[in-house]
Amino acid sequence: MPPQTSEATTALGGPSWLVDRRHDAAVSFEALGLPEASDEVWRYSPIGDLDRARLEVAPTGAPAVASPGLAGCVVTVTSAGASIPSDLPAGTSITRLSEHPDGARLLGAIAGDDEAIVALNTSRLSDGLVIEVGRGQLVATPIVVAHTVGPGATYSRVVVHVADGASATIVELFVGGDASTLNVPVTELRVDDGGHLRYGTIQTLDHGAWHLATVEASVGRDGTVSEFTAGLGAAYDRCRTDTTLAGVGASSVLRSTYLGEGDQIHDLRTKQDHAAPKTISDLLCKGAVTGSARSVYSGLIKVRNGAVRSDAMQTNHNLVLSESAHADSVPNLDIAENDVRCSHASTVGPINEEQQYYLESRGIEPAVAERLLIRGFFRDLLDRTEVPGALDLVANEIERRLEGIVLS
Repeated sequence: MPPQTSEATTALGGPSWLVDRRHDAAVSFEALGLPEASDEVWRYSPIGDLDRARLEVAPTGAPAVASPGLAGCVVTVTSAGASIPSDLPAGTSITRLSEHPDGARLLGAIAGDDEAIVALNTSRLSDGLVIEVGRGQLVATPIVVAHTVGPGATYSRVVVHVADGASATIVELFVGGDASTLNVPVTELRVDDGGHLRYGTIQTLDHGAWHLATVEASVGRDGTVSEFTAGLGAAYDRCRTDTTLAGVGASSVLRSTYLGEGDQIHDLRTKQDHAAPKTISDLLCKGAVTGSARSVYSGLIKVRNGAVRSDAMQTNHNLVLSESAHADSVPNLDIAENDVRCSHASTVGPINEEQQYYLESRGIEPAVAERLLIRGFFRDLLDRTEVPGALDLVANEIERRLEGIVLS
């Protein structure tokens, strides 16, 4: 490892275990290198355009921005650190990773398809957040982690642990940024036996920013995770969401959406990993692109040997609203067991002409009819989403952007 890299991992400070972890991750990242578009899990992406000079950690001191429309217990995170409120919901704790007595164990070593990006995040991680929900605690108040992203590169880490039989709602919001921004967040979700986590991540970054997010979830016996991701900002918006159903009877629900305009690229990669019997996963991704925007969806249903009677569904629908917009949809199955039920479906196309004709035949102007159909397209997904608080924010943002989009 170059000497300057070693110096950088030490200069970020923190306890010795975190310095050592950054050092090891930096060695791994230098060995792995940045991903390339020729890699299957980065296919169709512009990752080859990422200059290593953009990887430098951002300066501290960016002011926090309020999280509009999200009520609950709000934790604000900037490049200067996290501000944790004192009045936390009963049964929960929120701790800075560097101050957590078991931080070294909690900071997982996520491997797999995006190992290089996780190693990059860890190698430049100054601190993180640990959110814990105690055994059997039913937390009604949503916990909102509001990230304000500034110029340069930002690396955040959030570790969530929902103990046996507990229930909670956690939403991450990413705002701010400019054309120099590279935001590389990693979130680790662990749901123990019988637990239930509702988790959402929403990014509305500046349209010049890059956003490379990784969300990794593990669910224990009879546990449930309900996830919602929304990509509305950034020039290149990538969200990698992997869920491992590790215990018998575990289940997951994933709802994802995006709205691309101008030259935006929205890139969603998912893995539904059935590692135990009688597990259930249900994925629905719906998004739209207009102008010269592009979208990529690539999803994998993986059923391991022994995961009998698993049930997995994967659906991706894409609206292409202009001649120069483009959408790619690549569903995949990897089934190593016989007694299972798996299905996938995808569509790419314009607004349904028959539906539009029906509305216009009843006196509705063409532009109004188009927007009504687009609203209904997104509303169908939002109505199937189980993350309270996030839905109104996303619906309002989609509505605001639709008003400014010229459809063709």
